[in-house]
Amino acid sequence: MHDVVKAMPKSSPAQTLNAKEWRTSATLVIGVLLAIMGLFWQTAQSMVDIWWRSETFTHGFLIVPISAWLIWNKRHTLAPITPVPNHWGLLFLAGFSLLWLVAHTVDILVIQQFALVGMLIATVWSLIGSQATWAIAFPLGFLFLAVPVGEGLIPSMMNFTADFTVKALQLTGIPVYREGTFFEIPSGHWSVVEGCSGLRYLIASVTLGFLYAYLTYQTLWRRLVFISLALIVPVMANGLRAYMIVMIAHLSDMKLALGIDHYIYGWVFFGLVMVLLFWIGSFWREDVNATPVATAGETPAANSAISNHNSASSGKKAVVMGLVVLALLSTGPLMAYLYQGGTAESTKITLKVPVPANAWQISATPKWDWQPRYSGMNAQLQQTYTRNGQTASIYLAYYRNQHQGAELVNSQNVMIEQKHPVWSNVGEQAVTIPIDGHTVQIRQTKLHSPGTKLLIWDWYSLDGAYTSNSYVAKLLEAKSKLLGGQRNAAGIVIATEYDDKTEPAADVLRSLVADMLPSIEASLNDAAHQQ
Repeated sequence: MHDVVKAMPKSSPAQTLNAKEWRTSATLVIGVLLAIMGLFWQTAQSMVDIWWRSETFTHGFLIVPISAWLIWNKRHTLAPITPVPNHWGLLFLAGFSLLWLVAHTVDILVIQQFALVGMLIATVWSLIGSQATWAIAFPLGFLFLAVPVGEGLIPSMMNFTADFTVKALQLTGIPVYREGTFFEIPSGHWSVVEGCSGLRYLIASVTLGFLYAYLTYQTLWRRLVFISLALIVPVMANGLRAYMIVMIAHLSDMKLALGIDHYIYGWVFFGLVMVLLFWIGSFWREDVNATPVATAGETPAANSAISNHNSASSGKKAVVMGLVVLALLSTGPLMAYLYQGGTAESTKITLKVPVPANAWQISATPKWDWQPRYSGMNAQLQQTYTRNGQTASIYLAYYRNQHQGAELVNSQNVMIEQKHPVWSNVGEQAVTIPIDGHTVQIRQTKLHSPGTKLLIWDWYSLDGAYTSNSYVAKLLEAKSKLLGGQRNAAGIVIATEYDDKTEPAADVLRSLVADMLPSIEASLNDAAHQQ
């Protein structure tokens, strides 16, 4: 029996040189990326902490391995490309670094995390060049899905789910009484809470949708169509899921679809919806055409240029670029350290009770057992006032020189937490009111307890500026800190009871603002000057 010896094609000098350069560049890229993670370890750790504690963002642990796998699958496409440092990447690197610094200044974690991912991608671009970066653009962009973002969509998604469910029940012929995200049918009471908003389904669907579109299609329009479906379908499916759960419970005399069944039915239904979505998407799939690999004797145009390239010179340029990248990115943490003004206040601050004005009188006994939930403040105060049989309360949360964990604009600062044993949030909306000669948009919230309905207005006060917009408030904080000022701020919350209609209660709150705002500001100013 004769041995069969297969002739193996020899690698061209250009291919050998390219492989060596890629080993050098890959080592440099990995080293610089690890150094960046060390520089911004607090931002990176904040992402991991959210992945760990939130079921909504657990998928973040899979994003980096998937991205690495996708890049590895592109190795044959990258092989004929010469990694060459590119100075244009430094421009984007500087932009993301500045974005991180501003976000760090006002403690906006999600923007810091977004900027960190942007810095990692811009670093890769700077070190291996435009052509190579474009070849792995999707795996790099896929990293942005690791940023835990989307919680701001929860209120609107809760309202949509409630709208969908109530309308479907009415079309089914079941009478429904609704207030906010709470509704009642003959068989029982229901509410759409954060876990029912569908955000988890949406994030999971979008992540899988992007990955499926990239692996299954080649043309841009097919990918965009499928990604659009991955955005729309889970939102509609979540409304249908909520309706089905309510109907199952209703038809079973409230014996099924409650407790653990509620979640099992939800995820099983979502799994079926995703399988159906992928099956539909398979009808216009495009198979990937294998990229031909140059054999012995073939010398692509790119490689012909590479063969004359000075490997040692290229390696030195890459190392210099890596050092420039690290030097540029080091300025962000350095500036953050120099600008850090957010330290704990040792001075004990006391808020004075706003002095009554225009016939309002202080009431010694609160009329209702409710207080908004704020945390990390330096001082807080709640006082009840009465006038001509009308009762209203003022709550102030004062923050001096805000810092991480003790800041006014925080998702944990709410009128009432979800699943409170007594109070329920039945609706929020923006309302425009006159304050000090200007119109200001504030937030209006309606709370219910078994015997009380409260109408609540709240807004932020930042060195005399009023707003209920969290983004505007953060920008005002950044301006104050960058200009060397203190980040003093306060949350102002006023409340009164209402019956079936809210307009009479709104009139009471308007009067309270007009009469008591000077006293409220005097109390806050006194706190700002306490030593």
